[in-house]
Amino acid sequence: MRWNLKPIPAQEKIKSLAESLQVDPFIATLLLQRGIETFEEARQFFRPKLTDLHDPFLMKDMDKAVSRIEIAIQNNENILVFGDYDVDGTTAVSLVSAYLKTCSQNVSTYIPDRYDEGYGISFKGIDYADDNGFSLIIALDCGIKSIDHVAYAKERNIDFIICDHHRPGEFLPEAIAVLDPKRADCFYPYDELCGCGIGFKLIQALGKSKGETIEDLTHYLDLVAIAIAADIVPMTGENRVLAYFGLQVINSDPRPGIKAMITSSVRPTGSGNQTKQKILDITDVVFILAPRINAAGRIKHGNHAVALLSEFNFEQAHQFALEIEKYNSDRKELDKQITKEALLQIEKNNEQDRFSTVVFQEDWHKGVIGIVASRLIETYYRPTLVFTKSGDKLAASARSVIGFDVYNALEACSEYLEQFGGHMYAAGMTLKEENYELFKAAFEKEVERTILPDMLTPQILIDAEIEFNQISPKLIRLINQFEPFGPKNRTPVFLSKNLKDTGYAKKLGETEDHLKLFLSQNNSERFAAIGFGLGKKMDIVANQKLFDAVYCIDENEFNGKTSVQLRLKDICDKESQ
Repeated sequence: MRWNLKPIPAQEKIKSLAESLQVDPFIATLLLQRGIETFEEARQFFRPKLTDLHDPFLMKDMDKAVSRIEIAIQNNENILVFGDYDVDGTTAVSLVSAYLKTCSQNVSTYIPDRYDEGYGISFKGIDYADDNGFSLIIALDCGIKSIDHVAYAKERNIDFIICDHHRPGEFLPEAIAVLDPKRADCFYPYDELCGCGIGFKLIQALGKSKGETIEDLTHYLDLVAIAIAADIVPMTGENRVLAYFGLQVINSDPRPGIKAMITSSVRPTGSGNQTKQKILDITDVVFILAPRINAAGRIKHGNHAVALLSEFNFEQAHQFALEIEKYNSDRKELDKQITKEALLQIEKNNEQDRFSTVVFQEDWHKGVIGIVASRLIETYYRPTLVFTKSGDKLAASARSVIGFDVYNALEACSEYLEQFGGHMYAAGMTLKEENYELFKAAFEKEVERTILPDMLTPQILIDAEIEFNQISPKLIRLINQFEPFGPKNRTPVFLSKNLKDTGYAKKLGETEDHLKLFLSQNNSERFAAIGFGLGKKMDIVANQKLFDAVYCIDENEFNGKTSVQLRLKDICDKESQ
């Protein structure tokens, strides 16, 4: 791990912001590191308002989309809401279809089969629409490159509205409307929305044209918050506002499907008569709710996720949640086994020292190869692609390391690919099996040519070095107000030096992977600390040796009592520095 301290902002900026907000310069420093330089920006950061959301009609083609949907409703046309099978897609389909069903009885949903149809708009889905009399398809979280599919639908007198957030190709599909802030000719003020976020802007525009206010739509924000968390989009601008209010809905009045998932998977806090439902934050959404929604599309079919999120009878939703819980358990077993096989393949082929990881086995489950790619990065920190057989082609999921744009690397090797799409850090692709070795060599060459040496070592970005005596209830309260956390607004990470364990260090877990410590600095303040995955560094803290640590500050609740706990990200002995 590389420990990198973030640059300290200019002192005059720190002083100016601290004075205008009447906060400690230390807090002003943390805010400036997040790009917050003025009183108004700080107000929006600490006190988000729904009125901070932009006018949806600022988005290119939004007026066309709303007009076409209004005509469809007026003429009793059949509308098909089409979306990807992951969290972003299924939440978007659930959101838009739920809203449209308040206006029309002629609304249905379609999620493509991951294995039969693959990612995005499918010809099979268009045939389904044609066979069943649908004249308008609203595509969510996909479609920006579906030029041939949209043309195929047009031949069958089916119109398309595309709501996507992925990078467009050179040409756009000839749809009635293409809503994508990443379009070169779209000047919408915020271009980091997820697919469900684009879907929300669409219903916001539909509502505005009917005289509805943003407050009338807040009950949809539980879905948007889950999509924002799962799709790892920046926690800035509109995403932060939508996630902030979406978390409030999740914790106060979530739709039955989400409530059923929480009930079946989240342990209450407290004990005895004092038990209560845990307040969920973005981390809980990422690690508890999102994987379960994803598991439906990975193991069975994305329709199961839409059914859960669209169900308004709690008892029925609870049954759906239990089924999805089983899919999630199966998913865990699969990704564990495939990761093991992939690591053995890398070792067998002596590929430990490459600049990229590209592995393939034809019987690997397509639904978990993205997770496996992320797991492999934990061992070999480099851009990673995991391939499996999909029909008569090979399909892969790509994951990248911080700072490296895997989408650009795929684009440079696109002569060997049939299809590809995605983001800087995650992408998907298909190719013919005879091109696999050629692509693998070309991808390795492109990564070696473009990746910077520092990118091949995981880094920890540190906000500030602090002393233990600076950790106070006031500091923790202020840090808690930085939530919701996410990309470009990560949980603050601190460095403290010359620490020692007070003699209670122990390893935790079946395989002793984790560390539990009680730390002190200068024989004064003491804090409990947990280091997940740091069990192998037990010797650094043994015998009360001095060491340095980087960590986040958590609050741990147990038996109704709340205490400070440091969540260690890494530790380092003094001698190795």
